[in-house]
Amino acid sequence: MTQLPGLLDTEAIRKDFPILDRQVHDGKKLVYLDNAATSQKPRQVLDALNEYYERYNANVHRGVHVLAEEATALYEGARDKVAAFINAPSRDEVIFTKNASESLNLVANMLGWADEPYRVDHETEIVITEMEHHSNIVPWQLLAQRTGAKLKWFGLTDDGRLDLSNIDEIITEKTKIVSFVLVSNILGTVNPVEAIVRRAQEVGALVCIDASQAAPHMPLDVQALQADFVAFTGHKMCGPTGIGVLWGRQELLEDLPPFLGGGEMIETVSMHSSTYAPAPHKFEAGTPPIAQAVGLGAAIDYLNSIGMDKILAHEHAITEYAVKRFAEVPDLRIIGPATAEDRGAAISFTLGDIHPHDVGQVLDEQGIAVRVGHHCARPVCLRYGIPATTRASFYLYSTPAEIDALVEGLEHVRNFFG
Repeated sequence: MTQLPGLLDTEAIRKDFPILDRQVHDGKKLVYLDNAATSQKPRQVLDALNEYYERYNANVHRGVHVLAEEATALYEGARDKVAAFINAPSRDEVIFTKNASESLNLVANMLGWADEPYRVDHETEIVITEMEHHSNIVPWQLLAQRTGAKLKWFGLTDDGRLDLSNIDEIITEKTKIVSFVLVSNILGTVNPVEAIVRRAQEVGALVCIDASQAAPHMPLDVQALQADFVAFTGHKMCGPTGIGVLWGRQELLEDLPPFLGGGEMIETVSMHSSTYAPAPHKFEAGTPPIAQAVGLGAAIDYLNSIGMDKILAHEHAITEYAVKRFAEVPDLRIIGPATAEDRGAAISFTLGDIHPHDVGQVLDEQGIAVRVGHHCARPVCLRYGIPATTRASFYLYSTPAEIDALVEGLEHVRNFFG
């Protein structure tokens, strides 16, 4: 077995994830390398979900019976866990959504409806980057179309980094919001937050960070980031699907209008007008994802029990090993940074002229699960002149043996297609 410095005890960790024992395609051992799309769930999270539905299931906040009070305590307890996990100054800055896409749409819509000084209109600019997931492109395009604002973006260098050479021309006095990904889901690039935030603050622009590929893999400190909003999702960090998070600075959440209207988010309602509850409830209309929040809280407990610093070190070692092994595969081209420095645990690549969908299908026949396509980041593929990529992405339970299996699988793909 390959030994690498910094690795976690994956043998023990993998016992917590029942699905990793699966066999597929007539007895082939599952090699799961699609963690950037969604992570697997440990027993601790599955048990928390089952226990909630078996013992505590009720709607939250309004009921006075014991189940409602217990469900409310669990739901709000999950908010406390998220706040501590991201070092939020206040639990009231943590808003539960159904995913990161909804979180980012929430910000875009709030700014479109806001009063000055936050309002985005035809005289203002929105800045994003060419490496964004579609969930951090389309909401801003819609906002620009609705308001007449100008949409601008940072381009990419040949090695998969943001081109900040023209940062003063991209972020100007007209910029109202700068929204960018902390870690790219397709390139794996870890972006230089400090330089972008510093320039945004110079011109008085708000900053929104998509941390969907960061929160599962590294310590996330919203105060250190100095952003105004941070979005991420639960299902990539050992939590269930259907739960996301938006963190926002308290004073902004107090000033900005709600996105959705309905129950739970109101203070008073008459037939003529309504007033709204304070944040975070102002932004959580209707019955929230209660069980999913409880599951996310359990996932945070699990990640904390291992340690985010240790998870980061483990994934860096695995990624470094993967980059080294990929160099042995003829015709393999990494799309993005060619080393493990300042990159996350996802590597996208092409394999000669073999279409990525063919690569993925042949790998699947060997029990190896990877992601193929443009990964909801089509502008990146257009930038590098490729139709799609194959992406292998790693997590705390990934092993060097799985990297070896992938490399052997890629040799099989090459032989299969001659």
